[in-house]
Amino acid sequence: MIDWSKIILGAAAACALIWLYAEIRNQGADSMRTSIERQNNDARNAADDARSAYDRCLDGGGLWNFGAGRCDGPTPRRGD
Repeated sequence: MIDWSKIILGAAAACALIWLYAEIRNQGADSMRTSIERQNNDARNAADDARSAYDRCLDGGGLWNFGAGRCDGPTPRRGD
């Protein structure tokens, strides 16, 4: 005769292991998603800062030096 209590206990243990595996996997995915989101936010902030520095340079009459990534000050006046 089949001992149903052992089958039910085995099935419950298997379900518990599957649930534990799924939880660990989801936690890892959430951790990676958060890490990528932080990197994206840092990149966005750096781009905003660079754009603001470029705009401030031009608004102040400066000349942006793309090679150096900085403002070289006001543009010299030419006698045209």
